[in-house]
Amino acid sequence: MTSVREGVERARAGTNPAVICRMASGWAVLCDIQYLPGYTVLLPDPVVASINDLDRPQRAAFLSDMASIGDALLEVTDTLRVNYAILGNSDPFLHAHIVPRYASEPEAVRRHLPWSYPQSFMDSRPFDAERDGDLIVRLAEALNRYMGSDPGSSGGGIHA
Repeated sequence: MTSVREGVERARAGTNPAVICRMASGWAVLCDIQYLPGYTVLLPDPVVASINDLDRPQRAAFLSDMASIGDALLEVTDTLRVNYAILGNSDPFLHAHIVPRYASEPEAVRRHLPWSYPQSFMDSRPFDAERDGDLIVRLAEALNRYMGSDPGSSGGGIHA
C-alpha cells in the first residue's frame, strides 16, 4: 500500500488518480485496495504522527471530514453501515480508514473487522482508475454538497 507521506505528496502534485478531493484537514483518497468498493482513507495535510499532534480545531476538522466521507459513502453507494478506524500501526502517521460495509458481504465476515477477509481476497480488487472513476466523481460531488463548496475540476473539489 502507498504510504501516508507518499499519498499526500502525490495528492498535492495532482498525480494520484485515487484522490476524491481536498478537504479541510487533508485528502480523501480511495484506498489502493477496493475489495469493499468505496474503501477510503483520509490523509492529513500536513502529515503528522497521530491525532494527538493536532490542536483541538484541527482534530475536530479531521474527525468531521472522516464522518463526512462516511456520509458520502452512505449516500452514493448501497453501503449498509460504515466502519471507521485510526490505527497507524504499519504506517506510523495519522490516517483514517473509512470502510463501507455491504449487506451482500458474507455474514461471517461482515460482522467482523473489514480486515477479516483473506489477504488473497483483499488483494483481488486493486484500485482501478477507469473502473473507480465514476465513484470518485459521485463521492466528490456529495462531499462538496456537505461542505458547501462547488465541485472542482479533476477530483480537486473541496479546498481548505
